[in-house]
Amino acid sequence: MLTLSGITKAYGGRVLFADATLQVNRQDRIGLVGPNGAGKTTLFSIILGQESADAGQFDCERGISLGHLPQESAPVADETVLELATAITPEYTRLRRILKAWEADHPAAALAPEEIHDDAHDRFRELGGYRLEARAKQILAGLGFRQADFDRPAREMSGGWVMRTHLARLLTQEPDLLLLDEPTNHLDLEALLWFQEYLQSYPGAILVISHDREFLNQIVGSIVEIRQSRLIRYRGGYDEYLEQREAYEQQQLAAYKHQEREIARLLEFVNRFRAKNTKAAQAQSKLKQIERMDKIAAPAGEERKLEFQFPQPRRGGLRAIKLEGIHHAYGENVVYRGLDFEAARGQRIVLVGPNGAGKSTLLKLLAGVITPQAGARTPGHNVHVGYYSQYRIEQLRPERTVLEEAFDTPRSLTEQFVRTLLGCFLFSGDDVFKRVEVLSGGEKSRLALVKLLLDPPNLLLMDEPTTHLDLSSVDALTYALDQFEGTLIFISHDVYFIRTLANHVVHVNAGRLTHYPGGYQYYLERTRAVSARAGLTADGGPGVSALPGRPDSPARASSPAADRKEQKRAAAEQRQARYRARKAQQERVDRLEQEIHELEARLADLVAELEQPGTYAKPGRPAAINRELSEARRRLAELNPAWEREATRLAELE
Repeated sequence: MLTLSGITKAYGGRVLFADATLQVNRQDRIGLVGPNGAGKTTLFSIILGQESADAGQFDCERGISLGHLPQESAPVADETVLELATAITPEYTRLRRILKAWEADHPAAALAPEEIHDDAHDRFRELGGYRLEARAKQILAGLGFRQADFDRPAREMSGGWVMRTHLARLLTQEPDLLLLDEPTNHLDLEALLWFQEYLQSYPGAILVISHDREFLNQIVGSIVEIRQSRLIRYRGGYDEYLEQREAYEQQQLAAYKHQEREIARLLEFVNRFRAKNTKAAQAQSKLKQIERMDKIAAPAGEERKLEFQFPQPRRGGLRAIKLEGIHHAYGENVVYRGLDFEAARGQRIVLVGPNGAGKSTLLKLLAGVITPQAGARTPGHNVHVGYYSQYRIEQLRPERTVLEEAFDTPRSLTEQFVRTLLGCFLFSGDDVFKRVEVLSGGEKSRLALVKLLLDPPNLLLMDEPTTHLDLSSVDALTYALDQFEGTLIFISHDVYFIRTLANHVVHVNAGRLTHYPGGYQYYLERTRAVSARAGLTADGGPGVSALPGRPDSPARASSPAADRKEQKRAAAEQRQARYRARKAQQERVDRLEQEIHELEARLADLVAELEQPGTYAKPGRPAAINRELSEARRRLAELNPAWEREATRLAELE
């Protein structure tokens, strides 16, 4: 499908690639790893034709389609979320606009004269327009969008949601090769798990840059490491790559030492006998033998890695922090009503739940970054809070240098101590005089960690701490936090990070907190991730959070006991009826989704069979395939609108 041969690329005096080679075949699943700045994104740019290599050859199979999700930003204009998710080609986008104008019954006002014709509908159908729209809605729902979001202008949404919409567009398009640059950065845990499962059955090839160890383990079949300007390929997931790399390095070191001993032995012979006439010819032969050797390069030293430990904090009280009766809203959007929360000394709590559920707001309330509109925040005895924001720039001053920002701490510190600590976080030499505004995402994350260490807390609040860190830095942070003896409350979508650290899970959903007093595996065993709608009460309003072991406070009675009992019985019957209706509707939607999935898979198999030359050597087989294709397409045309109707009903029931 795609081959890079002998690629060389340099910027100034820095060589990113030297004689690098990579081959990507159909249905390959490849993880691209390496330290920040190694050239991962540059390699994507070469494949996409955005940059050219200084030397080497790039060959791409004719007719294949490439889909690229950048790491940080992607363009958005005036289209809605659904329009952006279905913008797979300019022709498809144009035809969809024409049909929407016709449906609105005023095409003349919305369209140019040359666009008003009768065959737009037929061409749209040929492109699979209605099937694609249904698939886009399925994908958007999986990525956390509500049905009400489909017709919202994409530009009104945050950057993270815009990136999700572009991801939905790529998955709807289904290019032959997906190039994904940190695709999990903008996903919450629930959307990540859905996306992970979706990619496992993706029909094309995938080349992904990710700093999420568990994601790579679940998705890829091989790892390509950028190291010492080369591309080195290992079979298996990330854990297998680590094992193979260690074994490879040991073999390389052993081979290098063996060759060095052999060269030393030959040189000793040459030096001893080159002056003797009887041995001169043999000495010359030994020199030629050394020249003919395929020299093994000396094993490269380890890349500079982040290495640090959190200073063990002073001991606080048994209760680290407490929130009581918290009410907080953004305008008319009530995030919490009557929230209670408590963390004990030494707990490691992970907050999970869909984007927009209030996890970051809860962390900011705990940190004192925002003041609740009602209720009380009470830190425990002798507690010092450290807050690590998801948006690092919130904690940093862009106009300052790295060194100036590090000195912005209430403690009195020497420049030698500060610069030593900055060196541990890979800020050495003149790097400390860089302005914060020019730092990369990874550098800003490291600087924010430095500031925490310069004023060490015993209650650490961290919002997506692994974002923008490379894998070795994530490992270093995980190890340091594992040794940390204070209280840790964090938000993360990195499953490996969560599994390693969390001993308590709190699911945040529409203002309600559900506690799971165990690690991530315990949480998975107790419940599956649910959508944001599942956390709503019967009347559609947010529920009241509950502390572990304490039920929600009952409403005060305003009727006699018998009436109260009857009301509870009636309410229970209504809940059961709603549950049965939702369950039956969910089963109908699941059956339709399964049939659609099977038909789409069968279509792909039939098309692949038609592309094989050997098919036409079988009498009658091409005609049979075409008949089956027609029937499958007809059935899909029936199923997709049916799924949309049933999914709409399910959303209404929820």
